[in-house]
Amino acid sequence: MGAFVDWLHHDTAGLLTLATASVAVLLLLIIRFKVEPFIALIVVSVLVALVGGVSIADLVGTPIKSSSSLLETGFGSILGHIAPIIGLGTVLGAMMERSGGADVLTSRLLTLFGPKGAPLAMGLTGLILGIPVFFDIGIFVVAPLVYVAARRGGRSLVLYAMPMIAGLSMTHAFLPPHPGPVAAAGLLHVSLGWLIIMGLACGIPAWLVAGVWWGSFIGRRIHVEVPEDMVASGPFEDEPDDRSLDTGGSSTATTTLPRHRPPSLALINLIILAPMVLILGATVGTIALPDGSRLRSVLLFLGTPAIALTIAVLLAMYLLGIRRGTTVSELGEITGESLKPIGMILLVVGAGSFFGAVLRATGVGDALAHSLTAGGMPVILAAYLISCALRLAQGSATVAIVTTAGIIEPLVTAGGFGQAQVALIVIAVSAGSIIASHVNDGGFWIVARYFNMSVKDTLKTWTTLETILSVVGFAAAGLLWVLI
Repeated sequence: MGAFVDWLHHDTAGLLTLATASVAVLLLLIIRFKVEPFIALIVVSVLVALVGGVSIADLVGTPIKSSSSLLETGFGSILGHIAPIIGLGTVLGAMMERSGGADVLTSRLLTLFGPKGAPLAMGLTGLILGIPVFFDIGIFVVAPLVYVAARRGGRSLVLYAMPMIAGLSMTHAFLPPHPGPVAAAGLLHVSLGWLIIMGLACGIPAWLVAGVWWGSFIGRRIHVEVPEDMVASGPFEDEPDDRSLDTGGSSTATTTLPRHRPPSLALINLIILAPMVLILGATVGTIALPDGSRLRSVLLFLGTPAIALTIAVLLAMYLLGIRRGTTVSELGEITGESLKPIGMILLVVGAGSFFGAVLRATGVGDALAHSLTAGGMPVILAAYLISCALRLAQGSATVAIVTTAGIIEPLVTAGGFGQAQVALIVIAVSAGSIIASHVNDGGFWIVARYFNMSVKDTLKTWTTLETILSVVGFAAAGLLWVLI
């Protein structure tokens, strides 16, 4: 027995066996027994720590002091970084949603591109609106606009829907302030400025191939009618519309900002782009300006993600709310409503960080890093494949991202990679987390329901789109990895 324990604690093969068993138990709990991922991650982390030889004091601390325990530092090390970013990003998205900004953006793009370019206009709507708005909320908001565009164009709903949801999916997977990329950036210690640069560099080509090309290809081959019970008058009708565009099933509540005077397109773009520009400014300032420079200090302060998003939220509250007649009390209701759904996201990310801390403490992370290095597999490929496997097995992109990041963190740390390279590794993890969305993914059923498709047609359209988005995004990251 002693020899087995020693093998399990110190031998590379034993540690890899422990790693494999931990992931298998995690998937079993989530898939077979339907345990919440947050609870499953904690249970598996504690079991791995105990089996791996971590002392009780190191794992949970003592009644006198627990602040340095793995449990608290594992959770706290990531939540302090991502909680304000995700929270502020969620509020910003809610302000954009409730103000009618999606209506303005879509109608202007449709006017610009005309009837023949309507699918591309819907794709750009998803791409731009997807920066501040979560994927599912984006579908709830934009779906009625897609229905009207498809009805007026007289063509398959698939042709208009695929480019739009590709834009929403790409931004949700690759760009801050969305939970997945922000969590991976925090776990692997890369600045969000570099993540924005690499996310755009890899995500835009992926969106063009998956959304524009594949959407056009499959939209001409699968005909789906607009559901009669979901067609509602909207911003494309002659009469004004100041109703909520929620078609049912949205997780958001009904408090809205004034919609009788829609915000201008310039204003919407200003609020969406402001935090990204500030964060990029800090990244550029770090590279181009010397230490001690006053301008560098200003750029670093304004470009701190939490500060940049706070500025954007305050702009949105004033320009989309207060200046247009919304009271502070109503803004408070919108803020409170928008923050309710993110609790479980934060808990899953925190539990994933705890899992990663346990893997490091037991030596499993180092053993895996040594094994992958000895095998000659590039870390970016390993990150992608692990994320793909976890995504396919249990469906949740967030669980795939935080678990993969925890597994590969020692390998990334040992590799001595620069910020640009680590950002590409994050993109690889994010790309793997969206591959082949199928029946174990909630997003699959949202797309099927809102766009009137059977399971078979959803597999042909949406599942294939997500796979193309994943593969092309990773291929772009791999190409940049070779060039940098």
